[in-house]
Parts: sequence; C-alpha cells; structure tokens
Amino acid sequence: MVWDLLAHSSLVAAFLVGLLGGVHCLGMCGGIVSALTFSLPATQRNHPATLLPILLAYNTGRIGGYTLAGALAGGLGAAFLSIGGLDSLRQGLQLFAALFTIALGLYLAGIWAGVAQVENAGRTLWRHIEPLGRRFMPVNSPAKALPLGFVWGWLPCGLVYSVLIWALSAGSVLQGALLMLAFGLGTLPNLLLMGAAAAKLAKFTRNQTVKRIAGLLIVSLGMVLLWQALK
Repeated sequence: MVWDLLAHSSLVAAFLVGLLGGVHCLGMCGGIVSALTFSLPATQRNHPATLLPILLAYNTGRIGGYTLAGALAGGLGAAFLSIGGLDSLRQGLQLFAALFTIALGLYLAGIWAGVAQVENAGRTLWRHIEPLGRRFMPVNSPAKALPLGFVWGWLPCGLVYSVLIWALSAGSVLQGALLMLAFGLGTLPNLLLMGAAAAKLAKFTRNQTVKRIAGLLIVSLGMVLLWQALK
C-alpha cells in the first residue's frame, strides 16, 4: 500500500520535474520547435490550423520516444530484480531511485545542478542518432514531424537522462514507461503553448519560489524513498 502510494507520488514528481524544468527544455528543444515553424511557408507560419498539428505530431513522437525508453529501462531493471536471491540488488535500485529523486529535486530548487552532467554521457550516442532526424527535414507535415520528434527525443538532456536512469528502478516495464510519460507530459506545455499563454507559463516556471518549493517537495519524496530503501 505504502509502495503504491510512493509509485504514484513518483509520477507526480516526474511530471513536476518536466514542468518546472521547462526553462531547460526550452533551451534544448526551443530551437527545434522554431525550426518546425520556419519549415513552413511564410503564409502558413502564423496559422494555428497549419502549425498546431505539426507541433502536436512532433511532441507526440518526442513523448512516445521517452515512453519507449522508459519501458526499456524499467524492463531492464525488472529483469535484474527477477533473478532470485538478489535482495541486495533490489535495495541498491531503490537507493538509486531515492538518490536520483533527491538530485532532481535539488536541481529544480536551484541548489545543485549535478544532474546536468548526465548530458555528457549521451553525446556519443547522440552523434549516431542525430543524422536519422535529417531525413525528415524540412518538416512541412505531421507525417514528418512525428518521426522527427521520436528521434529528437533522444537529444542529450540532463533532465531526460536523469529521469530515464530513475526509470531503471521503477520495477517493471509499465512503471518505467509511466514515469517517462509523466515527465514528457510535464514538458509539453512549455513546448506547445505559444503567445501570451506561453509567456505566463514561462513566468510561473521561472519563479524561484515556485521552483524552490517544488524542488524541496521532490527532495522530501526522495528522502522517504531513501528511508524505505534503508529499512
């Protein structure tokens, strides 16, 4: 019962990491979204009926990529846990989840930015994946935006990779997928909204008090997970 509650709390925490890490997401992916916009003829760029389906398709592909990666990570962690007699490994994964939850909370609170270093680990992999995205450029239809989003979802990003590592300890394919899905949905408003709505959301997510409170709440969840793992 307690672990089920913590699992749901982890999904909320992952969503908050995505939402309140929005400034970082805009820095990493904002240029891609702009490229999608400028791939269209000038007469269509400012028409929501033309632009919105492309942005929706791109973000569907991106979040779909996150979810698949989370399923793979959760499945990998579950495979290790399924080996009999490895209670120490189970505890190790729980400790791993707790420490990464705390690290992500400290990042959001603006106290420690260590998770940003995780990006370095993905740069080698990204050099092999990035050329695949070029096949769908220029993006002038949702059919091109969807696979491009799936490929560019693997862009080296400390937040994405940190939550993905977190998903290793989720305990199952489903929980790993849900964790990354929750994170992806949290990033969606910052990358999808435009105009006045986007400006208001950006102001909210940049508010240091909001980020500090949310970050410390996630740290608190991490501390509870740590206590559970050490029992």
